[in-house]
Amino acid sequence: MRTKLPPLVAVLLSACLILGPATGSRAGEGSTKGDAGAALEVTSDVVLDPGRTYGSIVVKRSGVTIDGRGAWLVGAKGGPTKEYRGTAITAAGVSGVTLRNINAKGWETGLRVSDAEGWTVENCNFSDNFSDPDFGWGENGRRGGIVLERVRKSVLRKNKANRVWDACALVDSDDNVVESNDFAHASNTCLKLWTACRNTIRGNNLSYGIRIKPGEVHARDSTSVLIESGSNGNRFVNNDCTHGGDGIFVRVLNGWCSMGNVFEGNDCSYANNNGFECWAPRNVFVKNKANHCSYGFWMGGSDETRLIGNEASYNGLASGHHNSPHLPGRGHAGIVFMFGSSSHTLARDNVCAGNNGAGIALVGDLDSQGKKWRAYHWVIERNVLSQNRWGVYAKHADWVVIAGNTYRDNADGDVANDGDVTRLTESLGVIAATARPPVAKLDGPTSAQVGMPASWDASGSVDPAGHALQFTWDLGDGGFRSGPRLVHEFGQVGFHRVGLNVTNGRLTDPARGDVYVVREVVELGTEGTPAGWSIEDFHDRARSNEQSSRAVFDNDFVERLIGKSSLRVVVAPYSGFRAALTYPKSRDAAWSLKGKTKLTFWLKAINADVTGWQGGPFLVLHGEDGAVCRLEPRAGRDLMRDLDNNEARIGWRRFEIPLGGDAHWQRDGDLPAIARAVSIAFDSWGAPTLRFWIDGLTLE
Repeated sequence: MRTKLPPLVAVLLSACLILGPATGSRAGEGSTKGDAGAALEVTSDVVLDPGRTYGSIVVKRSGVTIDGRGAWLVGAKGGPTKEYRGTAITAAGVSGVTLRNINAKGWETGLRVSDAEGWTVENCNFSDNFSDPDFGWGENGRRGGIVLERVRKSVLRKNKANRVWDACALVDSDDNVVESNDFAHASNTCLKLWTACRNTIRGNNLSYGIRIKPGEVHARDSTSVLIESGSNGNRFVNNDCTHGGDGIFVRVLNGWCSMGNVFEGNDCSYANNNGFECWAPRNVFVKNKANHCSYGFWMGGSDETRLIGNEASYNGLASGHHNSPHLPGRGHAGIVFMFGSSSHTLARDNVCAGNNGAGIALVGDLDSQGKKWRAYHWVIERNVLSQNRWGVYAKHADWVVIAGNTYRDNADGDVANDGDVTRLTESLGVIAATARPPVAKLDGPTSAQVGMPASWDASGSVDPAGHALQFTWDLGDGGFRSGPRLVHEFGQVGFHRVGLNVTNGRLTDPARGDVYVVREVVELGTEGTPAGWSIEDFHDRARSNEQSSRAVFDNDFVERLIGKSSLRVVVAPYSGFRAALTYPKSRDAAWSLKGKTKLTFWLKAINADVTGWQGGPFLVLHGEDGAVCRLEPRAGRDLMRDLDNNEARIGWRRFEIPLGGDAHWQRDGDLPAIARAVSIAFDSWGAPTLRFWIDGLTLE
């Protein structure tokens, strides 16, 4: 029960007098679960008494300052840390608060702030709150030290949170500064970013984020830093991320990539698994350290990555960490791209020495022997590769430029071609350390009409020293083009890659363009008719009696491929079961299926649930008198996860569904002569907000 402060106490608070405890007894006395009695509700400036022990605090008003002067907020005084309950300091919907010099222990969470901005939290200690070092794999709640939810433009400075589950979690929280904190020794993560963007993480101790038993191998996905679910544009500078399960882990369990992040000057050495593990594209790694791990950089699925000036040495050694040997001869690597695509990749000025395996490894899809995808469009230049088994190891790779690297004493070869490596060029000449690379600038369309000319222009590329530039283009068809401009007609609808190398004769800058080739069609509900759509919940393919999912349908004039707009759908709340998006909701269309063989559409989707999609998509054609014809992926196929190209995670993908079914699609029910409506259904393992963009829906 909360007790509101009487007027006299409020006056004393505003005068910044030193307060005693909120109740007559010491907070937490006689409790092992943080039930410390009535909370202290703060509505004006407060200075606490360092000689007293307090229970919980609830901040109720914006603009206040709370100075703890070293006072303690104590929850449980004993018992298992995984049974700690309650929150020491809670605030919701209040902004501009300053919190300093407070200690809190024995709680489920030390500080939890939601829906706020402009907070300053400094010199506080949230150590020894909830922790569960025996927990297995998976998520176990956001709790421990500091949890910020939907918090913006705030500062966390010189705080501590040791021996907790998550030392600091930023959830849907943008434009914050986290600097000079000690968040070491966490049983899950020292820092977690979840849909958190444009934050600056600088000069923190984020070491020993690890949960592992003696003799255990993989540390259960514990990590010093976890970045998940659309956490974009963050900057990590000069942080200590050593001795973690991983050092920094950019995870993409649900397909929602975290991109545009810059990692500079961080030390991720001595990780049990990987110094850096990244499964997302378009991130930059500069002058970091990842030494004495199982792998220095594990970068599967990290297209358009730039690795510049990093150290990745002494990884996979028998005398150190050596989990998951995947290269031949139980080998590891300093830098490896494997089990995920790696298009348009730059590795420059890195030092990879003494690794048990490769200095740098680029490996295409092993299961399909490179048929599904290959490591494509690589530049590897001016690296120091010494005392590894191989300097560079390549398998199932295409269009690789290797130039100006320094090789010394690599036992099994400086450049190892282990098969299916095409268009590899190697230059052994020395490139001076003072030589500066050109900067490629590529302008061009992201979509094009099939059979119509499209053009790209790289003439805006520059060289710092004024050297003449040369241009090499590739469209993924095995042939190169030259010159600063490119004009091309695509003959096939779908996704296409445009790759470009710009060189000054010494160093090379790679660039890329993703192109969606479309044809104009007669659209069914995806061009300017959002009001004609509806949503329905289904349980086990039967319509639910309780419709709990809601959807907002709208036109999107920016994210589109065909016509003037796409259909944007936001499903919130979502019931967690199969949800069908139906057009027209009146079910009075009269689409003749005579001569029609397939239904096609383009789709972008975001699912925030950590486990992602549960099969799909699922199609229903509605005929006369309630008759339905269902088209679903055959058993074992999850087409929301099984992508034709890795770039579809961050862009569009095209579905082409045969109305008669085939080896990949199962038809259930007779195809109607006249279709009255069409439903596209989706299903997630969890119940987050779902977002869709659908364009070009048509019958062909």
